[in-house]
Amino acid sequence: MNGRFKASGGTVGGGLLVAGTTSDAGKSVVTAGICRWLVRQGVRVAPFKAQNMSLNSFVTREGAEIGRAQAMQAAAARVEPTALMNPVLLKPGSDRSSQVVLLGKPVGELSAKGYHDGRQEQLLGTVTDCLAELRRTHDAVICEGAGSPAEINLRRTDIVNMGLARAARIPAVVVGDIDRGGVFASFFGTTALLSKEDQALVAGYLVNKFRGDVTLLEPGLDMLRGLTGRRTLGVLPFSHGLGIDEEDGLRVSLRGAVRESVVAPPHGAEVLRVAVCAVPLMSNFTDVDALAAEPGVVVRFVDRAEELADADLVVLPGTRGTVRALAWLRERGLADAIARRAAEGRPVLGICGGYQMLGERIEDDIESKAGVVDGLGLLPVRVRFAAEKTLARPVGEALGEPVTGYEIHHGVAEVTGGDEAFMSDGQGRGLDGCRTGSVWGTHWHGSLESDGFRRAFLRRVAADAGRAFVPAPDTGFAALREEQLDRLGDLIEEHADTGALLRLIEEGVPEGLPFVPPGAP
Repeated sequence: MNGRFKASGGTVGGGLLVAGTTSDAGKSVVTAGICRWLVRQGVRVAPFKAQNMSLNSFVTREGAEIGRAQAMQAAAARVEPTALMNPVLLKPGSDRSSQVVLLGKPVGELSAKGYHDGRQEQLLGTVTDCLAELRRTHDAVICEGAGSPAEINLRRTDIVNMGLARAARIPAVVVGDIDRGGVFASFFGTTALLSKEDQALVAGYLVNKFRGDVTLLEPGLDMLRGLTGRRTLGVLPFSHGLGIDEEDGLRVSLRGAVRESVVAPPHGAEVLRVAVCAVPLMSNFTDVDALAAEPGVVVRFVDRAEELADADLVVLPGTRGTVRALAWLRERGLADAIARRAAEGRPVLGICGGYQMLGERIEDDIESKAGVVDGLGLLPVRVRFAAEKTLARPVGEALGEPVTGYEIHHGVAEVTGGDEAFMSDGQGRGLDGCRTGSVWGTHWHGSLESDGFRRAFLRRVAADAGRAFVPAPDTGFAALREEQLDRLGDLIEEHADTGALLRLIEEGVPEGLPFVPPGAP
């Protein structure tokens, strides 16, 4: 296998674009699955997404902010994530504007119209340079598209779908979610709406989330090939509980469990119920995945005050709009319910923006430009928003256990009291956050993925909540994540035409792919 791919001596490695008929068709999981399958074959592979719109982000070792989905895909490829893998990240701040993060650093706020009216086209050179560097240093690069390549209103400025494929001369496969219905029409329509030049790069299709007997699907796949001249390169079955990092949206019911995860029986006598407030512009909600992975911990997202009544722990997650989220909590009566919990000694945890909301006041002339706003007053913390964003990968200790995390925030917290710092350097000096009674706050995302600390924290929560809950002694979040990534690789290996995928990656765009009328105007 190693002999088939060449990335040394200046030779450019292979490439493939994983596009989709819609957002949430499965591009992220298919990209991760192909990366994991390839690396198991001994191929040096890297993920890439030219432009990502997401509130779920991650900080690389060099201090660059990228989409969490690309960090997950890098883990699938067993490589360290870098800013090259996601050169453009858009973080929505409202329905009309987003913060633009370029090569891992914020460069300003732009309206959607302003971005598509010129800024996006200017970034194509940066995007192709990043892809070229990854192809120079890896055997293969698996690129993820965004939304649909058939968004003809945006094609002129596209740098992430067929615009990227055209610039880099790489083939594309289109993923369709059959669980939504209409997958054949979606495949045909997506292809037929592309220009002749773009269609020439679309090499085949992948069906995602199929339930049932695949032989019943085969007549339709044969007809699709007759209509488009393109094969379906795999039918991936529906798989429960993959739990990989989401990118564009929160794929959970606000009153349901986290994704489709199955709650394991408790290790102790009782379960522990966690309610996560689904605040507007919620970011890095993956922070609670490690809680959901614990046997006997039931995690749900809530948006009503009465849903906090039976919760043993309430979590205020991160948000791209701290002041807006505060107003939302107050409008819905959640702020009062959280204050009552704190007064009763019942546990509350704030992470990043949630930590800031728990403080006494927020001075924000950057994000919301609201000036000074009263916080919930549950922690002795004053927050001032700085123009420069903090991006860091801190290491420390909490509750006697080692902790790692990552920071992504404009708010600078001044702690004026409290019972103790939350995160320390292990020698008595506080690094971040604080605790007052049963209310905890920290800027550190990802801290709950540290197994020893998570178990120690849950023991404290159970004691404060009066629950006979005992954390399982052997839950390893990193190992669980590896198992999930291997499952994605298995889906590709067992249900896709891997020989055809290898030929596309290695040999490039097939010749003679037919044009499907009418094509883009």
